[in-house]
Amino acid sequence: MNSRVPVALEWSETHRGHARHENAHTRIVNFYGCLLVSPETMPLERHLRITNLANRRTISAIVVYQGNRQVDGWELGVELIEPEMDFWGIDL
Repeated sequence: MNSRVPVALEWSETHRGHARHENAHTRIVNFYGCLLVSPETMPLERHLRITNLANRRTISAIVVYQGNRQVDGWELGVELIEPEMDFWGIDL
């Protein structure tokens, strides 16, 4: 489903030993994950914590697709590790 949901991304950079944070948004969401737009590209299999800024729910995810840079950021396909029916706050 096409849906723009504001999200916050958090991940750990093992070579630096600290957590990183970025704000992003989705283009497409479904029960299993989303296509999101991030200001920063990320490698495949990077583990993330995604917080839906509309409802403040947080979930674990993994990057499964690296898209191209668009005007508003990098497209990334993300799979939710333990999907929750109401995570996106919309009826899917």
